[in-house]
Amino acid sequence: MGEPPASPPPGGGALELVELLATKLHVPRTRRGLVPRPRLVDRLTEGLAGELTVVCAPAGFGKTALLADWARRSGWAVAWLSLDTGDNDPARFWRYVAAALGGVRDGVGNRVAPLLREPWPRSFEAVVTTLVNELATAPGEVALVLDDYHVIESPAVHRSLAFLVEHLPACLRLAVASRSDPPLPLARLRARGQLTEVRAAELRLTASEAAALLREAVGPGLPEDAVLALEARTEGWVAGLQLAALSLRRRPDVAGFVAAFTGSHRYVLDYLAEEVLDRQPARVRGFLLETSVLDRLCGALCDAVTGRSDGQQLLEAVDRANLFLVPLDEERGWYRYHQLFAELLRARLGQEQPERLPALHRAAGAWCEQRGLVDDAISHALAAGDGTWAARLVERHIAAILARGEGATVTRWLAALPARVVRSRPRLCTVRAAQAVIAGQAGVLEHWLDAAEQALAASVAGGPDDTAPDLPGWAAGWPPPDVRGTVMALRAHLARLRGDADRTIRLAGQVLAVVPADALVLRFAAEWNLARGHWLLGDLGEAERGLAELVPAARPAGENLTMAVCWDLGRVRCAQGRLRAAMDGYRRALAAVAETGGSSHPALGIAHLGVAAVLCERDELAGALDHAQEGVARCRQLAGTRLLAEGLAVLARIRHSLGDLAGAMAAIEEAGEVGPSPDVVDLFNPAPVERARLLLSRGQVSQVADWLAARGISPGDQPSYPREREHLLLARLLLAQGDVEPARGLLQRLHAAAAAQGRTGSLVELGAVTARALHACGQEAEALDALAETLTLAWPQGYVRVFVDEGEPVAALFGQLIARQRGGPVTPQSSVPADYLGRVAAAFSTGGRRPAPRAAAVVAHAVMPGLTETLTGREMQVLALLVAGAPNQQIADELVVALETVKKHVGHIFGKLGVANRTQAAARARELGLLR
Repeated sequence: MGEPPASPPPGGGALELVELLATKLHVPRTRRGLVPRPRLVDRLTEGLAGELTVVCAPAGFGKTALLADWARRSGWAVAWLSLDTGDNDPARFWRYVAAALGGVRDGVGNRVAPLLREPWPRSFEAVVTTLVNELATAPGEVALVLDDYHVIESPAVHRSLAFLVEHLPACLRLAVASRSDPPLPLARLRARGQLTEVRAAELRLTASEAAALLREAVGPGLPEDAVLALEARTEGWVAGLQLAALSLRRRPDVAGFVAAFTGSHRYVLDYLAEEVLDRQPARVRGFLLETSVLDRLCGALCDAVTGRSDGQQLLEAVDRANLFLVPLDEERGWYRYHQLFAELLRARLGQEQPERLPALHRAAGAWCEQRGLVDDAISHALAAGDGTWAARLVERHIAAILARGEGATVTRWLAALPARVVRSRPRLCTVRAAQAVIAGQAGVLEHWLDAAEQALAASVAGGPDDTAPDLPGWAAGWPPPDVRGTVMALRAHLARLRGDADRTIRLAGQVLAVVPADALVLRFAAEWNLARGHWLLGDLGEAERGLAELVPAARPAGENLTMAVCWDLGRVRCAQGRLRAAMDGYRRALAAVAETGGSSHPALGIAHLGVAAVLCERDELAGALDHAQEGVARCRQLAGTRLLAEGLAVLARIRHSLGDLAGAMAAIEEAGEVGPSPDVVDLFNPAPVERARLLLSRGQVSQVADWLAARGISPGDQPSYPREREHLLLARLLLAQGDVEPARGLLQRLHAAAAAQGRTGSLVELGAVTARALHACGQEAEALDALAETLTLAWPQGYVRVFVDEGEPVAALFGQLIARQRGGPVTPQSSVPADYLGRVAAAFSTGGRRPAPRAAAVVAHAVMPGLTETLTGREMQVLALLVAGAPNQQIADELVVALETVKKHVGHIFGKLGVANRTQAAARARELGLLR
């Protein structure tokens, strides 16, 4: 294979060499002296009838060797991935999985790359869904082997791999080798007979296998009693027997050697390793110890570390001697030590020559840095105790890493750096600050911005950063090279999160004034904050204009950013009282993504939540619930938690409207856990107010009063649009306490401010609460007039829940309005259609609450004979399309879900109806009265 090239491959971001990437996807070579184990190979082959095979045992039991032998003998197309700690970044993990699968099935994984560009994604179900769909259309069967899975500690990787296991296509089988049980649904698969397990007891060498191994290494003259004794002492442990074989070579006193060691595996290994190491020539022994600092080895890298020039020859000699060196490619250019042997070598090096460790790591890091092996270079720099060098490496490559979507790697790097080093480097502080923006943590954001400004003041930096990569446009990622401009832009974010409209607008304007036209990321962030600053001011027309212009500007950056801007735009339109425009925008966004083949994209969840919010306001609760559940599920995969929290708040309101109080509280409690910090203003963090409103609806008045007091909200406050919902909650609290006059005064001030700015959405809600307040103090005529005037604003857009949620007092007023319209004089509400009034009155008919529907068109399903389990609302939609003759892909496009999701729904429908195909499903559905 030779020395890797001096420069990284084009487009690779200087992250991994092509050759080194190939070693991770390479089925390890069969080592000389491997004992054939046909019983276990057959066991693995039989296990392919199931979905998952787990080979689990402590180190040294031959897990990798067994799977590699099976891979070469099985005849299957095997996609192999050797894992290391860097694969705890889920984006990197799935990029490697896609590469492994693409290596045995052309084209598989091509659609994954666009889904892996989000800097700090939450989950990777969309990536898995895309891979599953691609595999489902690829010819032939594939086995995916994940070796050394025990190095994976990332919950995001575990969750996404479990998702793959739950949605495994028929053409794919998964094998996992690990020192411990992987956190996958093993019990469920075991119960279904879909799990094959090979554990330590089966991996132990039998007496005949132990004899074959020992005699292959030592010679046929090894006495039978020595073979039996060694097999018994090691309990068939492969690594122990291999070391024993090495130690026995050319040893005259075999019996004495066999009698010399007993006890645990660790004792045996220590003893045998010492025996093996001490018998090596000094040149080889020194080479083994010095190169043990390396995770992967090639001749040139070993030369750089040892200061010698014979690294390749020594590697080949160590390989020939079977000294636990594992070739990583067919050309024997790259190797690694067996993990147990590496651990022992490093321990011995630390005992004998601890003073040499920094120099060895420094030499290894310099070689890796020159060849673009950034992760390895950073690890060696830190191991050498040079945090400044490591920080410089992080700064130089961080934008390229984020452009690849490997945000978890960035988080790992920053966590590994000394805190004082991070705080001293403005660019790294801005990365920490950007992470706080995504998490919605205003206090953390302020901390890192303060640190960045202090670091800037202590340095001469602050202009364009010469360590930043030369990446064009949006690909430059975060942080941009202009550190001072970045800090200013993040200060605008902080002002927005805290509801300071004037400061947000001023800082955003300053960014636009000072950063160049090609600083796309900074200018976009400034324009977005400028529009949101006008939103905070209550200047909704200017906010809508700015956001509408940003939608096309966001498209080059991908669906996540585009949909986030669409969400804000829809919310502003709802604040304007333009529900129809908001709904049209959300539906167009859904259709646009579906047309480009992105029906499984997690960002679609944002648009689903927008549709759900509008449907809820119109009291179309069954559809609202479906869209909200779909939206929340998808938003769990997005980077920022703000939209997930807002989606959970929407879901909570829908569940509450359906009478599912426990479900509503569960959703809003989760929103509080995942959402922004409490000091983020309500406009960008609605969950706390929604939670308090739920508590008030349950009669927990004192809790709500305490919460509002802690927030500093009082009846004498002057109106503030960013805190309008908190003041509305206070008005409702005062009404619940019987303090009508303070409530009326507060409502009047809020109404005047909303009217002055033409905020129709606020006027509709304020009108409903005002009518309730007037009714509470006995002013019926004024209450009716206030409600009638509000209805003239509300009915063209289909508002319903805003009235129903105010409860019985407003219901009584609606009854009077309807009676007045039927026979009374002409009044403002005369222009309101009677069918609209009737629809709102009907929504009051169950006291504003109704049982949550199980399906949109199912009635009396609980007692329906022959239907043992209710179809969900989504399953009813799938059933209707299925009966209409729509193929699965058309159903997926119609409902804007993944193809595999449709297949899952169809399977559930068949199971619940007790049928085997579409024709039987249609007949059974009609028989049960499910279709109308």
